[in-house]
Amino acid sequence: MNNTVLEVTNRILKRSEKLRETYLAQVQSYIEKGKGRSTMTCGNMAHTAAACGGASSRLLDFTTLNVGIVTAYNDMLSAHQPYQHYPDQIKSILSNIGHTAQVAGGVPAMCDGVTQGQDGMDLSLFSRDLIAQATAIGLSHNAFDATLLLGVCDKIAPGQIIGALSFGHLPTAFVPSGPMPTGISNDEKVQVRQKYAAGELGKDALQNMECNAYHSPGTCTFYGTANTNQLVFEAMGLMLPGSAFVSPTNPLRDALTELTAKHIIRVSNSASKDFRPIAKVMDEKSLVNGLVALLASGGSTNHTIHMIAIARAAGLIVTWDDFDALSDVVPQLTKMYPNGPADINAFEAAGGVPTLMRRLHQLDLLHMDATPIYGTMEDYLTRPCLVDGQVQFQAATESTAPDVVAMDDVVFSAQGGLKVLDGNIGRGVIKISAVAPENRFIQAPIKVFSSQHDVEKAYQQGELNRDVIIVVRHNGPGANGMPELHKLMPILGNLMKAGYKTALVTDGRLSGASGKVPAAIHITPESSKGGPLARVVDGDVITLDAENGSLMIDAQLDERENDINGNTQEQLGMGRELFRMFRDNVSSAETGASILL
Repeated sequence: MNNTVLEVTNRILKRSEKLRETYLAQVQSYIEKGKGRSTMTCGNMAHTAAACGGASSRLLDFTTLNVGIVTAYNDMLSAHQPYQHYPDQIKSILSNIGHTAQVAGGVPAMCDGVTQGQDGMDLSLFSRDLIAQATAIGLSHNAFDATLLLGVCDKIAPGQIIGALSFGHLPTAFVPSGPMPTGISNDEKVQVRQKYAAGELGKDALQNMECNAYHSPGTCTFYGTANTNQLVFEAMGLMLPGSAFVSPTNPLRDALTELTAKHIIRVSNSASKDFRPIAKVMDEKSLVNGLVALLASGGSTNHTIHMIAIARAAGLIVTWDDFDALSDVVPQLTKMYPNGPADINAFEAAGGVPTLMRRLHQLDLLHMDATPIYGTMEDYLTRPCLVDGQVQFQAATESTAPDVVAMDDVVFSAQGGLKVLDGNIGRGVIKISAVAPENRFIQAPIKVFSSQHDVEKAYQQGELNRDVIIVVRHNGPGANGMPELHKLMPILGNLMKAGYKTALVTDGRLSGASGKVPAAIHITPESSKGGPLARVVDGDVITLDAENGSLMIDAQLDERENDINGNTQEQLGMGRELFRMFRDNVSSAETGASILL
């Protein structure tokens, strides 16, 4: 196996030794207590069974198993609308084999696409920890022998798994819903957005394009945070092999849901040698497998935050330096928008996650002795198909689309998609997989803003038509919840198209849709907490060197006073006032941007 992958894994294990030991001891204490229902009083059980009708006798029979469903269903999110009937389907499947399931709870599920550039986006990142808490509340009824998580999108699936890890004694699996069909091309989306930003198209043309891009139930098709969740969690063995990107309308989708429900029963007997609580599945090896898959696929920068928080929930400590070390040896093996023109459906058609895993295995980059929820890691090198109505798994093959998934003995880039930046204005990350090599180094004077809306106004007034690095500060988690700043991408893309050298430096986020513009994001310490960005001024010169991981400013910042911006004072309305505790107590982006861990 690759030496660097082994070294990173061992470093994680060593630095996590005490935390992981404490976590596993807690898990073991609940395993030893036995079935949760057996510890409940008659009154407890009566309340548990009251709404279950004919299934109540099975719930009262402790020889059967009861599965807790945590659902993120709502019919506003395209990715989660297909989940409407999943609970009934799962209950029927389990009833037919003598077991039960209950909806343990529903969790909030907001769409970053709906709130992009709106006040509600300030709650987006914080929703992850709220979802973790909501998951824990649902499972706290202690009536369950296993957990099925119905969730896909940006903060939702990470929040669910963080919550589920606090019940590490329960076997747990994700049940995906799949992507929507392909709409218009990603190139057309970018062109229309840039023309609208430049005033060359009206709002009707923009609206028509957007509705053709996002047009039906299912996950958005670009390779953003939602689809990164699915790819990474499959690579970690937290769902069935090859299940992440099967369409909601494909008969295989229902068959995989049925198999997941039946399989969670098989691994939920604590007396069985095949008992697989999530604490066993989620260890340092599965974690590193997920990081490797993230880097090889050019996944979302949000996962430099989420994976740290997820790891911590399992008693494991991951750092940005782990991402950086792995990125040096994990090549980029896929090209999906924004790292290329193809979408997630093209990736699935090319072989999907199993074909990617096959290539990573060839390169000795995976822990094949990790313990997934299903079978062994060898099974994650296979693809599901329907044969006479039954799911069968066939060996993954070489990519069928060389421009989407790299063929054997080919890589798109020797380095993974993410790079850590370090310098005298802090530490951050950059997604270099979508940035052309000639744009990975830039030295230019800066223009400082505290809001993406102010950048938009300056662009419309012609103030940015020059070589310039845009600094957007006071957008970290402690300032305003670290909203995504995607209004900036068409603007900066237009500046590049006009021949100007430009980049973005911010303590805010861009997520999986950050594209061709070099963007140093998640800068920590953030400006609202006295980080160096609070002391930069217009005209300072920044040098961003993505290849060498350097971010430097040509100024003596220690001699200046902090700029105290009003972003933190504007957090009123749209529910933001209810999250002051989050802003006051959230950790840095580098430590997971969490109030829980």
